[in-house]
Amino acid sequence: MTQDRYRISFTSGSLYHRESVPLAELYQALNDWEAVRTQALSENLLQARTESTAKRTCREAIARLKTLNNEELKFLVEANHQDQAHLLWVAVCRLYRFVADFAVEVLHERFLAMKLDLGLEDFDAFYNRKAEWHEELDKASDSTRDKLRQVLFRMLREAGLLGKDNAINAVLLSPGLVEMLRHNNPQELLYFPVYESDIGRISV
Repeated sequence: MTQDRYRISFTSGSLYHRESVPLAELYQALNDWEAVRTQALSENLLQARTESTAKRTCREAIARLKTLNNEELKFLVEANHQDQAHLLWVAVCRLYRFVADFAVEVLHERFLAMKLDLGLEDFDAFYNRKAEWHEELDKASDSTRDKLRQVLFRMLREAGLLGKDNAINAVLLSPGLVEMLRHNNPQELLYFPVYESDIGRISV
């Protein structure tokens, strides 16, 4: 087990779509993530029921938003709901390489192979394969493993990549999002169930 450790701290929460956009808007005004966190908590910007929930949600959402550059944050604030969800999925993949690897090696590959269903067993097979090389996965409790699977599938649905019946949704990425990701790192387009030929036809 010599590979870099996976971060597996996404055992609660979701895509944090509703929370992330106002935090990104606030960052555009303050240009300081610590100031964003302080103001968001003092004003209960995320409308959390408890202080502990607000702190946890704010910390997690900001950690993901920090993976986005200024151009992407501006795009997030101004984009439509679907573009926002797609960009937030990219942010999750950037922060959590475990999610990114699952997106590329399982979600994207099954889509290309015309296997348009994604079962819990597909997650388990991926997890077991990675656990051979990652001690943090091998030693994780069954409850942690179950939570990782539950949250990952929830985020896939919230991003519009997976239907309620666990069918993989072919997505149509907007030209603006494609161009931005292509400029930053074209490999990140593989986080989505898309055909490379379709991406090649998209232009701004």
